[in-house]
Amino acid sequence: MEKRKNNWPILGFGCMRFPTKNGRIDLRETERELAYAIRHGVNYLDTAYVYKGSEKALGVLLAKNNWREKVVVATKLPHYLIHSVEGAQKIFSEQLSRLHTDYIDNYLMHMLPDVQVWNRLVHMGILEWLLKKKAMGQIRRIGFSYHGNSRQFMELLDAFDWDFCQVQYNYMDEYSQAGRAGVEYAAKKGIPVVIMEPLRGGRLVNGLPIKAREIFKRAKPRRSPAEWAFRWLWNQPGVSVVLSGMNSMEMLKENIRIAQSVRVGELTKKDNILFEKVRQAVNEKIKVACTGCGYCQPCPAGVDIPGVFRCYNVSYTDHYLTGMREYLMCTTMRAHPTNASLCKKCGKCEKHCPQGIPIRKELGKVVRHMEHPIYKAAAFVSKRMFR
Repeated sequence: MEKRKNNWPILGFGCMRFPTKNGRIDLRETERELAYAIRHGVNYLDTAYVYKGSEKALGVLLAKNNWREKVVVATKLPHYLIHSVEGAQKIFSEQLSRLHTDYIDNYLMHMLPDVQVWNRLVHMGILEWLLKKKAMGQIRRIGFSYHGNSRQFMELLDAFDWDFCQVQYNYMDEYSQAGRAGVEYAAKKGIPVVIMEPLRGGRLVNGLPIKAREIFKRAKPRRSPAEWAFRWLWNQPGVSVVLSGMNSMEMLKENIRIAQSVRVGELTKKDNILFEKVRQAVNEKIKVACTGCGYCQPCPAGVDIPGVFRCYNVSYTDHYLTGMREYLMCTTMRAHPTNASLCKKCGKCEKHCPQGIPIRKELGKVVRHMEHPIYKAAAFVSKRMFR
């Protein structure tokens, strides 16, 4: 597998969505998949303090299999949860304990939004603390993850001598988020770029509208939508690592196969026209650009915001009845319903949404589109039947 900046593999293992069983991380299956990944050169492992159970599970498996020196561990400081250097130190110590290690290879400021927030952290003493940790060898590289526009991203890149950065980037976000302009600016500065959400939380595979799927299906050579999406990223020299939340062995093997066969600059003019057609097809259908990251959760009123938006989008990209069936099953049929009409419009979710989605407004649209009298009747009958 090709390696680019810092000798990192071009495919990284995103640890936010480890395989689960009965609502918990399935350690046995996770171990099997990580072992296969590491054997095949996928040794960049990305987790975070706020990924429920992820750091702890990863740490257990690193210690059990003596993998620590074979991998690059990236994790993140939730700066939005701290108010002092002491608070940062407490979280960092907990992370070291969870991960069964005495150092972090890549330490990121999680979801750093702009220079103003970074300056506040510097004033708080976080930069001095980070540099001291780096000098002690407890942190090898300092970076940040980012969701926002390219202008603010480039301002952040200029605000400090970062060792790397991490951004949301895919063929649908070429001119949004940090975008191509941001990725190329980072590359020009010699800063490695790690990519998250290469498939928009799976929407660029399972959530593609029929028209977009048909465009890929007719394309030559024959490739899956996921393979096209990955090749679009790896075609660009400024992309160092692409993270994938590979929670099945099938997905893992397929992604490794693709990563082992790509090269920079392989896409043709015809391929780029293909992506433009797919973008147009997707934009015709998708109503809410939610990636399902879950940063808006938990909702104080109990709304499953990512789940609601997924079903809402399915009702447009696939079929209305498909979306309605999933909406009933995934929100309404629960012991504690999580449907859109529970929203109290408090706005807490919008403060944490990386995509800047006006969630309250969009939830209102979901209610009007999905929760009509027929839905209410179906919900009533279904609940009685299942009870």
